[in-house]
Amino acid sequence: SGINAEYGSSGINAEYGDQLQNFRDCSCVDHCRECSVELTLDVRCNEEIPRHVTTRDLISSNLKCIPATSKVRDHEADGDGSPDDILICKLRKGQHLKMKMYARKGFAKEHNKWSPCSAVGFEYDPDNALRHTTYPVPKEWPKSDYSELELEQDQAPYEVYGKPEKFWYNLESVGSLKPESIVLTGLQVLKKKLMDLQNHYNNEIAKEALYIG
Repeated sequence: SGINAEYGSSGINAEYGDQLQNFRDCSCVDHCRECSVELTLDVRCNEEIPRHVTTRDLISSNLKCIPATSKVRDHEADGDGSPDDILICKLRKGQHLKMKMYARKGFAKEHNKWSPCSAVGFEYDPDNALRHTTYPVPKEWPKSDYSELELEQDQAPYEVYGKPEKFWYNLESVGSLKPESIVLTGLQVLKKKLMDLQNHYNNEIAKEALYIG
């Protein structure tokens, strides 16, 4: 179970993910090429020094879908890999680890292992003009990177009827997707959900009209 936990925490480069179906939507029984990517692991320790088994040792059936820390693979037979590689386990002399795994497409609402984000933050009032935050001592509060205040000002004048009109987002990726890809994909998913909602609403209105008629 420890090995499963370590492997489950290793991110897979998901740029190829758009070409895969969600495994819950696939018509296969368990897994297939349409919804999964096969990864194999076959490592043996023949030396006295413990052998570090890392994500670099994983061999993918699709070169477009590999561990995010091993986008450039050198196929070395042994060695501990780079510091960025995720340690799966350590083998002593004579030990052998052989596994076959399947990476499947999913979404983070089901499990955070599918989340491409490590952190997301946003702000909409960098100078606190709306007073949604109360500063105990305004001059001691660090200024936002997006502040438009003069050097001697601590916060903007209070705007009683002001409303948020601009939002600044900061997104940090775990490496499986580029930040811009995460944002664009999220917008595509949101657009699809809104379109589906609109279609369902129109269908219900049409049914109600037929029923009344």
